[in-house]
Amino acid sequence: MTLTVGFDIGGTNMRAGVVDAGGCIIDARSLPSPRDAEGMSGGIAHLVDLLRRDHEIAAVGVAVAGFLDPSCEVVRFAPHLPWRDAPVRSILEERLDLPVRLEHDANSAAWGEYRFGAARGVDTWVLFAVGTGIGATLMNHGEIFRGAYGTAPEFGHLTVVPGGRPCPCGKLGCLERYCSGTALMDSAIELVHRRRFSGSALAARVRRDPSSVDGLRIMQAARQGDAAGLAVVEEFASWLGTGLSIVADILDPELILLGGGVSRDADLYLEQATEQFSSQIVGTGYRPLARVATAELVADAGMIGVADLARGLVAG
Repeated sequence: MTLTVGFDIGGTNMRAGVVDAGGCIIDARSLPSPRDAEGMSGGIAHLVDLLRRDHEIAAVGVAVAGFLDPSCEVVRFAPHLPWRDAPVRSILEERLDLPVRLEHDANSAAWGEYRFGAARGVDTWVLFAVGTGIGATLMNHGEIFRGAYGTAPEFGHLTVVPGGRPCPCGKLGCLERYCSGTALMDSAIELVHRRRFSGSALAARVRRDPSSVDGLRIMQAARQGDAAGLAVVEEFASWLGTGLSIVADILDPELILLGGGVSRDADLYLEQATEQFSSQIVGTGYRPLARVATAELVADAGMIGVADLARGLVAG
């Protein structure tokens, strides 16, 4: 059986997994993400060497949270990684002496879900990945749509509030500044400044030390019935519904699959978000609605997907 390695590289850690042809991770390693380009290449090589001690590896796939050229050879820009206009595929192939496949992290996760997860058998669908920001992928009849220059689709950076919250991309009012894991903290601070939330432990913490509040704590507060936590999640659900309606109006998919770290708490907000989505689309009540569901492979989707794409380099 052909084994490949898939890398999921984040701003904090890089994970590498040996993936078989059935999409199962049979071995994995991780280490902190290096801060410079040479260190990144060295870290990838180190993890591959560790995994090659016990497995015969045929190819390597690397999921990148950043912009790639349409041929997936060059990493143009990755906000949390050190590569800038770097020919990463050729660099890694020379260093590893193995075929290497680069892919955007959202596209990698989408491919994993299409091959082995919740999107199997679906022709036209969208992955809407909500984590630190928003990643998205459109797949049509088994093909990843990239756009003319390799950056499509960027739903997270559509302006939904003109002059709104500043975004690291340089714009103001992007969707992901209101609908993402990091947006939860901004929403908590804004809501607590506007409302009293008597008896709310979360509100008291926000007033005392806003930096101590993160998305996980907000979701936990909501699960415990905390008034401020519930209000933040309600606002998040409303923005997510708006995002889903934008996706449906532009692309008219059969399925919108919600992925990313925030999807773990979908039971808290997805019903409200879906109701908002169904009421905001053009022609509501007179057209079929996209089915909205959560991803199955969650945190492993990118690693599994890019390893499977890498397998295509050596299959047959």
